[in-house]
Amino acid sequence: MSITASIYHLTHYKYDRPVTLGPQIIRLRPAPHSRTRVISHALSVSPVDHFVNHQQDPYGNWMARLVFPEPVREFKIEVDLVADMSVYNPFDFFVEDSAKDFPFAYGAEIADDLSIYLKTEPLTPKLEAFLKTVSRDKMVTIDFLVGLNMRLASEINYEIRMEPGVQTPEVTLGRASGSCRDSSWLLVQILRNLGIAARFVSGYLIQLKPDLIALDGPAGTDHDFTDLHAWVEVYLPGAGWIGLDPTSGLLAGESHIPLAATPHYANAAPITGVASFAEVEFSFDMQVKRTAEHPRITKPFSDESWDALNALGQKIDKRLEAGDVRLTMGGEPTFVSIDDFESAEWNSDAVGPTKRVLADKLIRRLQDKFSNGGLLHYGQGKWYPGETLPRWTFSLYWRKDGKPIWKNPDLLAREDTHQDVGPDDAKALLDGIAEHLAVPRDNVLPAFEDPADWIIKEANLPENVTPENNKLKDPEERARIARVFERGLTTPAGYVLPVQRWQARAESRWMSEVWNMRRGKVFLVAGDSPVGYRLPLGTLRHIPEASFPFINPQDPMDDRAPLADPDEIAARPQAVAHRTDATAGQEVVEQTMARDGDLSGSVRTAISVEPRDGRLCVFLPPVETLEDYLELIAATEAAASATGHKVLIEGYSPPSDPRIEVIRVAPDPGVLEVNIHPAANWAECVNTTEIVYEQARQCRLGADKFMIDGRHTGTGGGNHVVVGGVKPSDSPFLRRPDLLKSLIHFWQRHPSLSYLFSGTFVGPTSQAPRIDEARHDQLYELEIALDQIWPPTKGDVPPPWLTDRLLRNSLIDVTGNTHRTEICIDKLYSPDGPTGRLGLVEFRGFEMPPNPRMSLAQQVLIRAIIARCWDDPISGSLTRWGTQLHDRFMLPEFIWDDFVEVLDDLKAHDMALDPMWFEAQAEFRFPFCGEVTYEGMTLELRQALEPWHVLGETGAIGGTVRYTDSSVERLQVKLTGANPDRYRVTANKRVVPLAQTRAPQSRVAAVRYKAWKPAQSMHPVLEVDAPLTFDIYDIWTGRSLGGCRYHVAHPGGRNFDTFPVNGNEAEARRLSRFEPLGHTTGAFTPPSEIPHPEFPFTLDLRRRPGL
Repeated sequence: MSITASIYHLTHYKYDRPVTLGPQIIRLRPAPHSRTRVISHALSVSPVDHFVNHQQDPYGNWMARLVFPEPVREFKIEVDLVADMSVYNPFDFFVEDSAKDFPFAYGAEIADDLSIYLKTEPLTPKLEAFLKTVSRDKMVTIDFLVGLNMRLASEINYEIRMEPGVQTPEVTLGRASGSCRDSSWLLVQILRNLGIAARFVSGYLIQLKPDLIALDGPAGTDHDFTDLHAWVEVYLPGAGWIGLDPTSGLLAGESHIPLAATPHYANAAPITGVASFAEVEFSFDMQVKRTAEHPRITKPFSDESWDALNALGQKIDKRLEAGDVRLTMGGEPTFVSIDDFESAEWNSDAVGPTKRVLADKLIRRLQDKFSNGGLLHYGQGKWYPGETLPRWTFSLYWRKDGKPIWKNPDLLAREDTHQDVGPDDAKALLDGIAEHLAVPRDNVLPAFEDPADWIIKEANLPENVTPENNKLKDPEERARIARVFERGLTTPAGYVLPVQRWQARAESRWMSEVWNMRRGKVFLVAGDSPVGYRLPLGTLRHIPEASFPFINPQDPMDDRAPLADPDEIAARPQAVAHRTDATAGQEVVEQTMARDGDLSGSVRTAISVEPRDGRLCVFLPPVETLEDYLELIAATEAAASATGHKVLIEGYSPPSDPRIEVIRVAPDPGVLEVNIHPAANWAECVNTTEIVYEQARQCRLGADKFMIDGRHTGTGGGNHVVVGGVKPSDSPFLRRPDLLKSLIHFWQRHPSLSYLFSGTFVGPTSQAPRIDEARHDQLYELEIALDQIWPPTKGDVPPPWLTDRLLRNSLIDVTGNTHRTEICIDKLYSPDGPTGRLGLVEFRGFEMPPNPRMSLAQQVLIRAIIARCWDDPISGSLTRWGTQLHDRFMLPEFIWDDFVEVLDDLKAHDMALDPMWFEAQAEFRFPFCGEVTYEGMTLELRQALEPWHVLGETGAIGGTVRYTDSSVERLQVKLTGANPDRYRVTANKRVVPLAQTRAPQSRVAAVRYKAWKPAQSMHPVLEVDAPLTFDIYDIWTGRSLGGCRYHVAHPGGRNFDTFPVNGNEAEARRLSRFEPLGHTTGAFTPPSEIPHPEFPFTLDLRRRPGL
């Protein structure tokens, strides 16, 4: 669905005396070959006493010939037209093999017809000199034309020239400037002298202000405007006439509406004619107005609608505050590179060559926006089975009280930092840290790669290679061996300082010891991880499990005192640390442990520093409290400041604590995921969302991603919404478990909440399935669990652990995974440990919307539903939708109807959400394919949902894989008109089972068809059903009233190898697959068939009639 724009064009001549007008020729009607669809056109001429004859000139252009029988005092011409500004791809054409490369010659069959477009004017010196600079070497014709067009745009300065007529090419080249007419006529002459047929085109140019300002390249106009314009068309065998605009250097697109295309500019003038002598007053006006703007992802709704949404968000805030809900809201938006849609890292791989650099840029931009003295932490992230290395995670921590954690940001190394640092610098830094923590510097130990391990690796290499040039196929192993041997086995990989907080609570001290190894030195476990993850802890003195110094993070339910001032932390005096030099000293340690519970002599954590990639990387150990971590950070910064080296903080992250905020950037398959900190109110939600989107965009990360055929997929990584409280004890779901019960009921009763905001992959095997998509017995068990959860006014509130146990085994996917479900409670009150007892609920059924305001519309919806369920709890039985979920609720019409019911429910609870706020979401989720109208009956095609089936296991290297079958697609067919009962819709001559909608004159149904024929699919031998021919079938006459065709690939046979680079190309690809013509010819009788009882709204073309 596009923008429609109206042009008003006025040309007015006023004469000081009556004048006699000769025949006037007006060429202001869009030419027949215009690719921009003109919805309406009106030409008004005054005085009205004239005769008009509409005709076509010798070149096929429309023109009006006017004759005025009487003298006139004025001559006024008004044009009003409305154009459909749907995007089309100007490169969407083929070229015959004979013309693929320049230079080429036209075939004899068309050479005579094109002779008038090859006629040149006499060569002049400057034009001849210019032609000599044009290479005649063999080159792809399209590339040659684009390059020549861009060259003229850069060498000829554009100017507005009010003088009539057109400059000669000689004058234009000499002045190096001219109007659009001048540069176009110059290009015509250049092309003709090069043997390429070209014609001069006059027409309208419509320039609309873009919704987004480009990051690079021209920013575009800052206001809508229109004007008369001139450009050029060249004839390419196989492609026809192709427009080139030498003013902009671009190909002509939907903004170019041709009025006349002629061999000579004199025949393309908009108005020509003669008049007797008089003094003339001339006036001219051109205006453009947007007559219709359908919601779109770059502008989901108007500023007025946004103001209303924002006001409602603040109103809901007051309601949540009045109800003491204490709600916080965070999320996990995902982004992709806007420069690279093809690489594996932006499609399927979790990590890749550019993600880490982009993540570093983004986290530092967010640091500038959110934190004062924030700490950048580079830690280890998720590690899934099948991945050779763990993923990384970049985190930004800052204190809520506004005081800095890290004071000097210049001391934090960037991804592109490359300093000349080595082992000596690492030791000096760690010595400084030891001094600040008041532990002996003698405890700092060098850590080496294990020579025994690497000698074996070297011995296993082929005899004709070296470790530095080992030619191994595995790039990770190849780089690992080369790196180790380049450094040398006798050079320390890093330095280690055993250190651990004393567990006695009497005073705050750190303890350290010398690690005694059986082999005498610290030899690291082989691998790619930081030194701190590869310490040989298993070779240290054995400690019974009852005495082992486990790190137990502080319980998230504990109350916390305010954090100390940063200066106080940095200057905090340290007690003299205990140190154990030899085994004999262990007796003293045991006495200390027996006396006060300390674990002196049993340190099992360490700070390590290693030089890596031109940076000093500081690995921090796990600690129990945030205060401990801040002391380590203060010591690290003090040491870095003293040595003058930049450092990179890695290792274990700070313990979860409500006194600090955190935002993370982490890789996920095909995307970068940003885990945003929870917002306590609506204003924070707005601020955080807008900042994250904009800063990602400034890093050249966006939320637009498309399939090969142009369908929008979001990023493919989701936009999960996480709600809870500032502290677990504040969580509304732990204080009032009936809120979670109400949300489960609300979501289960309204499938639109699951499907309107979801990603492309839906169904029971997706990443966020509904709880009722696979097993109805699960609903039976869930009802028993929910019956044990009631509001405080109706019974006892279940304790947190019971709330978790009641729902943990019901809110699961088909494999029993608690995390992979639409309403995820794996961090509500997990039995696994404190990190899972955060009181959080995650809504995973939200795909990443391309626009921040679309995201905020989703957030205000969730906040409204929570407020409604808090004030008015929901109970009762769950709905058994059955196969309706994958039949009726796959259609956008019924999803929207159900969503309107959601909004009606919220409106009844005094929260009026405007459906207009979500129309852009519906367009994004269910893209418009096309429509046709015949005799008042309109047939519209729109993309519908199709759940993908996960296939059985397939053998692969090192194990098995499972594919999804995406070869089946579904379209919604909607018929609207005054007499829908007379007409049926057929798809490939089979009746579509149309069903009544809320509108009495509308019927809707689904057509399911096989779009592709991959080897791995549910039915690999079934043939493809496309293209689909749709007919509006008249049951009275037994014939098609009219129809259209829908293709799953380009109808001209273009096989795109790359993804669309932006939304314009994606939309052009989608629209090119729809043909508004091509009904079934002659009389025919569709076969009789009864819709399948499990899928009454769907015609499945894979099933034969009657099956």
